[in-house]
Amino acid sequence: MNGMQEPWHRFEEWLRQNAPGDYSTLRPGASDSEISRLESEVGFTLHGELKWLLSKHNGVTPRRSSTAPGAFLLGYSILDAEGIAEWHRNLSDMAHEAAEEGYEKEVVGRTAHTQWVPFAQALTGDLLFVDHRRGHHGEVGEISFGDPEYLPLWPSITSMLTSLCDAVEGGLQLPSVRRRPSIHEGRMLEWVMG
Repeated sequence: MNGMQEPWHRFEEWLRQNAPGDYSTLRPGASDSEISRLESEVGFTLHGELKWLLSKHNGVTPRRSSTAPGAFLLGYSILDAEGIAEWHRNLSDMAHEAAEEGYEKEVVGRTAHTQWVPFAQALTGDLLFVDHRRGHHGEVGEISFGDPEYLPLWPSITSMLTSLCDAVEGGLQLPSVRRRPSIHEGRMLEWVMG
């Protein structure tokens, strides 16, 4: 995914210079076999942007508290392949259970779907995911388990990264989520309201 390389490198370099704690949490990339195993577990080919991100960094060092670095994607931490598989199973189970129990309309495509692949998690359990449904393929959405409906945020990971770069480099608010970047203790990026 050549289109994603430039904004990711821009964002990573910004972290290295301005949020070294966050930068230090980035783990080495997943191997081809780890990515293939993940695709086998989810049951379909992952969107190319998500595969590229995993090949670059297989998640971040897990956070133990809200004061630990690593949640630089709008307060979310990038998941590793194992965490992605686990969260995909959880969402798929929720969708299947809703269909079996007769409340599919309330859940499927609103708070869970078998073709949503989570790639980042907040300490609260909320998720960012890449949509793999026809007509939505590659879109980035947000699941907040306190809300009855998912929120589509960006048409792609590339567009999300470009927005994040513009925001952190210019100290600008992100209109899609009404948050602006702030550096906490000179070591980690936070996204604050307003």
